[in-house]
Amino acid sequence: MKNFVFISPNFPTNYWRFCDELKNDGFNVLGIGDCPYDNLPSEVKNSLKEYYWVSSLENYDEVYRAVAFYIFIYGKVDYIESNNEYWLERDALLRTAFNVKTGFLQKDIKKIKLKSQMKKYYTKAGVKVAKHCLVKTVKNCLKFTAEVGYPVIVKPDNGVGANNTYKLNNDKEVEEFVLDKPDIPYIMEEYIDAEVNSYDAIIDSKGNPVFETGNVSPISIMDIVNNYDNSAYYMVNQLAPDVQDAGRRTVKAFGVKSRFVHFEFFRLTRDQRIGKKGEVVALEVNMRPCGGFSPDMMNYANSTNVYKIWADIMAYDKTELTTGDKYFCAYAGRRDGKEFVYDEQEIIDKYWAHLKSIERIPDALSPAMGNLMFLANFTTKKELDEFYSDVLKVK
Repeated sequence: MKNFVFISPNFPTNYWRFCDELKNDGFNVLGIGDCPYDNLPSEVKNSLKEYYWVSSLENYDEVYRAVAFYIFIYGKVDYIESNNEYWLERDALLRTAFNVKTGFLQKDIKKIKLKSQMKKYYTKAGVKVAKHCLVKTVKNCLKFTAEVGYPVIVKPDNGVGANNTYKLNNDKEVEEFVLDKPDIPYIMEEYIDAEVNSYDAIIDSKGNPVFETGNVSPISIMDIVNNYDNSAYYMVNQLAPDVQDAGRRTVKAFGVKSRFVHFEFFRLTRDQRIGKKGEVVALEVNMRPCGGFSPDMMNYANSTNVYKIWADIMAYDKTELTTGDKYFCAYAGRRDGKEFVYDEQEIIDKYWAHLKSIERIPDALSPAMGNLMFLANFTTKKELDEFYSDVLKVK
């Protein structure tokens, strides 16, 4: 029997489903987490063969000892995975330490985590990238802004989501940022007017996609985080051919195998230096599923079970599970403290036939996703737009 070490099986709260499908496919699923066992939801407990509690997942030594314990008890570990952006480096470090070769290793981290390094592989894939420079001095940044103009975007070279990402509009703001920025590497990029389109796929051991979908983010995640905006994005009912093509070429360029991926692209909303309106250009890669409740949205949009498809690829390198009817699956995230035109019950009354879920968002995910989410399926873009208007309309 194969052994699968799953890091943080209880968070995000829907990730136990990955473990459950691994269990159904015959794995010993061995969890490591910082939630005491007695506090785990029953569905998490039932999805695992065993659970090892650590006082902090940030403590590498504790997690290392947990993996070593599992090897002592169960033998060779076949996979170490979290499917979580925050732990990708930790996953790779553990795989390297225990010679687990079914995923990215420590030597691969720069290309999959550093935004400045990702650009090389997007370029290799034939996808245009925004001009950038490393933030070193005021002088080098002002030289860059003189070349590309304002505004510019600054963000951590190794960052998660849109955290600590800012738009700078003039020389003064650049100078203030460079002098006061956190003591971590930052990059500066030309600003691009665009909406974000993603390529989400499950890739087999040969680098071929066995499931593909994507989402569209009409509201900038940077603006959602920095302006405390409501959140909105949706799974498409049909993946755009140009996004699919760019995504597949990016998979090959990065050498992705046996993974769930979430690649982000800009679709230009006007002609600009980098390309023409409607063109797809690179944003960044994420070597894990789209975060939060997105896997559930993929299921709703495609009438399938991506948790099982992914587990089947881990177990058998193939799946017999197919997709069914296609929908737009909408995510609308409301912010606490805002006064909305329609209360929760009024939304339920109007959209009960479309709603799939209403849940509070964990605090760790709320900066980018809001505090109260509504998931709903629609057959037309017109219905989707009306839903967003009703759910997110404030007084």
